[in-house]
Amino acid sequence: MSRRNGAPSANKETQAPLQTEDKQVRLLSTEAGHFSLVRALHMADFITELNGFCGVMSVFSSLRYCVGGDPNNFTNLYWALGFIPLGLFFDFMDGKVARWRKKASLMGQELDSLADLVSFGVSPAAAAFSLGLRTPLDHLLLTFFVLCGLTRLARFNVTAAMVPKDATGKAAYFEGTPIPMSLLLVQIMTYWVYQGWTLDNIPLGTLFTGTWAEVHPVVGMFVLHGCLMVSKTIHIPKP
Repeated sequence: MSRRNGAPSANKETQAPLQTEDKQVRLLSTEAGHFSLVRALHMADFITELNGFCGVMSVFSSLRYCVGGDPNNFTNLYWALGFIPLGLFFDFMDGKVARWRKKASLMGQELDSLADLVSFGVSPAAAAFSLGLRTPLDHLLLTFFVLCGLTRLARFNVTAAMVPKDATGKAAYFEGTPIPMSLLLVQIMTYWVYQGWTLDNIPLGTLFTGTWAEVHPVVGMFVLHGCLMVSKTIHIPKP
């Protein structure tokens, strides 16, 4: 998984040679020119960017479904949902490449957090909206889910060094569920699309229909995942 989000490769940031980080910091702080930032990136950072690319493309595909003329044409929805696991692939590969090349950085850690937020927070919420979770209360609860992901990633940045490590320096557990577990929600939504359960056919329908509190009960899946992500007491052993 990720170099960043409590995944097997996250501890590599502290294991990387000091000169690697110093070189990148020097390039970022002193180099001038249009491409100085690009020169400061490592190969693993470019793979992380591909994770973010998948997240953005997923959001755009969701939007294309919303503005499309045929609500029964699910091609763009499938693209929206398909880009998310592809992002997970790149999220996994960036750590592999960083360990292989023995190059890591604090910037890589931050890039990974931002890419994860887009790919596994914003894009699943956008897909849920496209499927039909479109009431005002749905919007608030999907926003809650995204903010929980944001908070979880920020907490990891602050506490990664304090999580107990094993003899190899690998963190012993995930603190709260990792944000890529939103792929479970993606799998559920993919099944709904396959069954044609979108828009007015969302499973379980709505509660308080026609009132200000109208809501789809299934949005509770996102609320639950959000709460699990920010939990302080849930410790999931790393594989």
